[in-house]
Amino acid sequence: MMKAYCSNPFACHRRSTREVVVGKVGIGGTNPIRVQSMLTCDTMDTAACVQQTLDLVKVGCEIVRITAPTVKDAANLKNIKSELLAAGCDVPLVADIHFKPDAALEAAKWVEKVRVNPGNFADKKKFDVREYTDAEYVEELARIEEAFLPLIKICKERKVAIRIGTNHGSLSDRIMNRYGDTPNGMVESALEFARIARKYGFHNFLFSMKASNPKVMVNAYRLLVARLNQEGADWNYPLHLGVTEAGEGEDGRIKSAIGIGSLLKDGLGDTIRVSLTEDSIHEIPVARSLVDYARIMEREKPIANLALSFDPFVYARRNSLPVGIGGVELGGGNPARVFSTREIYSILKPRFEALGDTAPEVVYEDSGVVEVDLQDEEQIRKLNHTDDPVVVTVKDGTALNPITAFRALAAKVHPRHPILLKDTFVPDEPVDMMQCLLSSAAHIGALLCDGLGDAILIRQEKSPGASIRLGFNILQAAGNRIFKTDYVACPSCGRTLFDLQSTTARIKEATLHLKGVKIAVMGCIVNGPGEMADADFGYVGGAPGKINLYVGKKPVKFNIPETEAVERLVDLIRENGKWVDAPEKAA
Repeated sequence: MMKAYCSNPFACHRRSTREVVVGKVGIGGTNPIRVQSMLTCDTMDTAACVQQTLDLVKVGCEIVRITAPTVKDAANLKNIKSELLAAGCDVPLVADIHFKPDAALEAAKWVEKVRVNPGNFADKKKFDVREYTDAEYVEELARIEEAFLPLIKICKERKVAIRIGTNHGSLSDRIMNRYGDTPNGMVESALEFARIARKYGFHNFLFSMKASNPKVMVNAYRLLVARLNQEGADWNYPLHLGVTEAGEGEDGRIKSAIGIGSLLKDGLGDTIRVSLTEDSIHEIPVARSLVDYARIMEREKPIANLALSFDPFVYARRNSLPVGIGGVELGGGNPARVFSTREIYSILKPRFEALGDTAPEVVYEDSGVVEVDLQDEEQIRKLNHTDDPVVVTVKDGTALNPITAFRALAAKVHPRHPILLKDTFVPDEPVDMMQCLLSSAAHIGALLCDGLGDAILIRQEKSPGASIRLGFNILQAAGNRIFKTDYVACPSCGRTLFDLQSTTARIKEATLHLKGVKIAVMGCIVNGPGEMADADFGYVGGAPGKINLYVGKKPVKFNIPETEAVERLVDLIRENGKWVDAPEKAA
């Protein structure tokens, strides 16, 4: 039987872990949640790397990651470290390694931590289909041990930490063939490397389970912790949290808040990185706000003696029955509906034609939604004996975090009743702009990832247009309702072969009207083919100034000059029958 993934899903108790030491910074144990980021410049540009690092530290970054794609890049980490120390900066550096074990060995001489990706450290990804016998699989594990052992030895000798960082988009063919493109495959990929480290007495490591899909990410981390608990008390290694390829702007912040905030609510996470397709310094305030959010949740009074109504390891939507409200049907497998207050509905009504698919659909005050007092057992008993489904929500003024409260509602009320999710139970409480965006996304997005919620109501954001846009953006980021083009865009780093920010902007300008089309924008091939597995089209850096275009995970156009690549992407979308002309813009 699978062990629990947290002490109480109706509270926020931080998971107890051993401490992993990264230079002067402790991760896990009794340490606070650490905030980190990654450089976007070329690793061979020492001056730029030093300046970006100093800029990050100035805004509160505690650990800085730098890509080391080759042995030559890894060797230059010595110069970067030396220059930083000369400037009085001893922030721990992390070398990000993909494909090159030799680069990892060189980097371990100069940095405080090495990140390895189990999917490509000793494996190749060609999307080959192959059945492995048990004996053949054991042989593969022996080959991986041979490749990984030298790094373990130098890290043990130099007291360098390791992050075993699984990415959903770069699972090896070997893992994919045995476990599939699943959270279980992600977990097993990481545990293979952890078992090797433990075999040789190395314990200064931590895990990450990153994905661009928040549902996959959340399920993978929960499954990992449950598996660690199953292995034994001394498998209490810390966790690094992050949503990879989150994107930019409001969308990137929302997706990060859903994935990271959801796990922080469960007490999981010892260090975080918010991955935005923006300059790295913009990631730190977002991460800091999420850490503050976790501190607030830890003060919450827990609910005892309740069982979850959903499987925390496998996403499945709650099986409610349909209910019609004013011509709008919700529940019963319908997409989640967006409610608004009467005031906001009235303000926006003259703009409904322009808003199109993103207009509010139901007025909260006129909906007949039943507000449930979670302490009123008689009210809950009557609801559970009501044969006809009714839309239910949690009563305003409830002194619980919305995630806790709605999990409790789902546990107490029969699943035939659809649930309206609220981002707050104190709508008049003032909240600053950043905290409003992140907490609304975390509250509602986490519950959507749990499979709960047939409608949503945003009230922390007071601006009428912004509140409705936020609601629809949360639904899209959680994969619950697609109303616009969906972009998967990686953050920039030293591997990136083109300017991600300007390129993403050009791609959006050309394709933003393609509702329901998913486009991946990847600076290099590290995660590209894997993260594009569920994208319709991919735009990937293949060489300096050259772009490869994909349909799904299959490359179809190669070495296109960057200057014409966006136009060729549009042509590819046309060829595959996904193109429609943009509507005429209103005056």
